[in-house]
Amino acid sequence: MKYVISGKNMEVTDSLREAVESKLGKLEKYFAPDTKCMVKLTVEKGGRERAEVTIPVKKGILRSEQVSNDMYVSIDLVEEAIERQLKKYKKKLIDRRQTGADFQQAFVEKEYDVPEEEIVISRSKKFEIKPMYPEDACVQMELLGHSFFVFNNADTGATNVVYKRKNGAYGLIEPEA
Repeated sequence: MKYVISGKNMEVTDSLREAVESKLGKLEKYFAPDTKCMVKLTVEKGGRERAEVTIPVKKGILRSEQVSNDMYVSIDLVEEAIERQLKKYKKKLIDRRQTGADFQQAFVEKEYDVPEEEIVISRSKKFEIKPMYPEDACVQMELLGHSFFVFNNADTGATNVVYKRKNGAYGLIEPEA
């Protein structure tokens, strides 16, 4: 795997870089050698230390972030979370049409004993999507008490989603042109 390691509010030391490459190196048995692994290490207010890992694969993204009081613990936790995701969603990640190009052949062929969780849609809702600006959509989302809101962007005409992030800020999801 190819690692892109960055730090926010901190310097990525050689020992941290080695810890990331060593711990996430355990995942190399699942991925093709040219797979890119983006790691962001952040020190937050209050001493919390966050490790975020994003691994783009064909038709998807594997992503996890873990927070603890120690960066090395956060790195351990994020590696375990990515490995669980891989095993749990293996069948969904490896589409027959893509032939698992992003993954090692041994991973594609091996069966993992992971309990099947049935996905159940318990409620369906229909609503009119109105054109509005992202800021107005955020206000509407807050009024409804939801964590996300779907709307048509008044500027672009495209369907967008605004959402509340863990840090309290807002995010906007827009389709690519």
